[in-house]
Amino acid sequence: MASPATHRDHAGCLSEKAHAHPSRDLLFYLVLLGAVLPVWSLPPLSWAFVLYSLYSGAIWAYAWRGQLCFGIALVEVFFSVYHYNIARFVSRPSPIGPGDVVELQAAFKRVLQAGLANLPEQGFDEEVLDVDRPGSPAENIEKLDANDPRAIDFRNSLRTWFGKVPWSSIHRHEVNCWLYWSIFNAHLPTLDAIPASHRKILNEALEMIEMRAGKTIPSGSNPSAAPLLLTLDPVKIAWRPLVWYLIIGFGNLAMKHHLLSWWGMEVKVKDGIEYLVRVPRGWDPNTGAAPVVFLHGLGLGLLQYHPVVVHLLHHLDDAPVLVPLQPHISQHFFHPHFLTPKNRRETALVLREVLIELGWAKDEDDQEVEGLVGMKGKGVTMVSHSNGSYTHAWMLKAYPELITRSCFVDPVTFCSWEGDVCYNFLYQRCTTALHLIMRYYVGTELGVANLLQRHFDWSSNSLWYDEIPHARNPSRAKFFLGGKDVILSADRVKRYLTSHGVRKGLWYDPDGQHGSALLGGSPGFNELMRWLKEPAQ
Repeated sequence: MASPATHRDHAGCLSEKAHAHPSRDLLFYLVLLGAVLPVWSLPPLSWAFVLYSLYSGAIWAYAWRGQLCFGIALVEVFFSVYHYNIARFVSRPSPIGPGDVVELQAAFKRVLQAGLANLPEQGFDEEVLDVDRPGSPAENIEKLDANDPRAIDFRNSLRTWFGKVPWSSIHRHEVNCWLYWSIFNAHLPTLDAIPASHRKILNEALEMIEMRAGKTIPSGSNPSAAPLLLTLDPVKIAWRPLVWYLIIGFGNLAMKHHLLSWWGMEVKVKDGIEYLVRVPRGWDPNTGAAPVVFLHGLGLGLLQYHPVVVHLLHHLDDAPVLVPLQPHISQHFFHPHFLTPKNRRETALVLREVLIELGWAKDEDDQEVEGLVGMKGKGVTMVSHSNGSYTHAWMLKAYPELITRSCFVDPVTFCSWEGDVCYNFLYQRCTTALHLIMRYYVGTELGVANLLQRHFDWSSNSLWYDEIPHARNPSRAKFFLGGKDVILSADRVKRYLTSHGVRKGLWYDPDGQHGSALLGGSPGFNELMRWLKEPAQ
């Protein structure tokens, strides 16, 4: 995936190079002191004020303002206890259990095949898996030389899962721990307790890794190179006050009310999934503009993505627009499904039924749905941002025929097997102001932590180039990346896409941050709106 020339320059040392963290600048500390600590400190300050008031007896001398402050602080104290107990509940072992072993083995083999073919960055493999989906190589996994650029690149990438330590410090025990987690979503048992079938799978996977890496992994253990076990490691949750969740909750209600009152959207619910939808008056599923489905990412829900939705409704006034609401990644603390996100199959099935009921797509048997006689929907344009690209991937894997055009903005679904997203978002030491804001206000929030650290399914969330219909057609597939994205490795995703022939459909901003392409008026956003309005070819 990386250019051979680059590897020749660093042959033998790239995977051994120590990872250096950038130094923290003044802006980092200003954000820490001005934006993070004031919110973080509210619960402990509330505890201190309540305890002082009760212990000193000062509460009896407070005027009404003091009593009001005491009451607010007392509520925060009770909420912090409640939050602590929920955090303990979330920190229990992952409820998703091991996945389908056969499917996981196939996905793992696919990971090892990625990058085996010498695909030029501005070309693509002529070998195709499907007439309509040319794409990723189906190369045989064979023993590579240690100095082979493909082996060096693989070692350098895989060590991300071990905290980016030098490759030579990674030992067999830690690799087995990582493999056992990635395949069985469990801690590695003692050798005599591993079932024979699991041991066979583990040994085969380890052998393929050594072949792909071009080096034998040293036996024994090195605790300093412990692997990242996302769904098994302790959940990282940073407390926040009740007032924070109240502000977010009321803000989202206000944004929803605005979309309903001023933009003609409706709120509907289908099997536990709530969504907003606007269908223009007189729109015809046979001749009208293609419907647009927008899948938002982690953050504050409508409070964060309201400007994007408004722009979609304004610029695409002749097209239906649908926005699934995702409370588990929107800090919607008081929603009944806040801690119970639907899995890949449930989500894809419900969204499919929603599209069919709206008349935007046909069912797989091309049958008329009861009550929707005459509906001849032709599919939708799906736009996803960041974490929304996982749901986008689920739909493409399960029902690609429902999606006629795909647009990925800051997609974390590509190259997610390489560990950059996991490491950058949850494990890496924060060094920039933006990274700190993302870590505290998003990454360590209760609902987000529950989703990512206890419900994450890497094989379901990984999307391959050949799973995207018409990926090389710029009017049918569009990709937006920012070169300074602190979450995903935009350069590696860019190389992955361009090596498979994606050129005109790729918008790459070398100075773009995570989310830059969704900022109204930015060049990336203008290009997104232009692409959405142009007809598919």
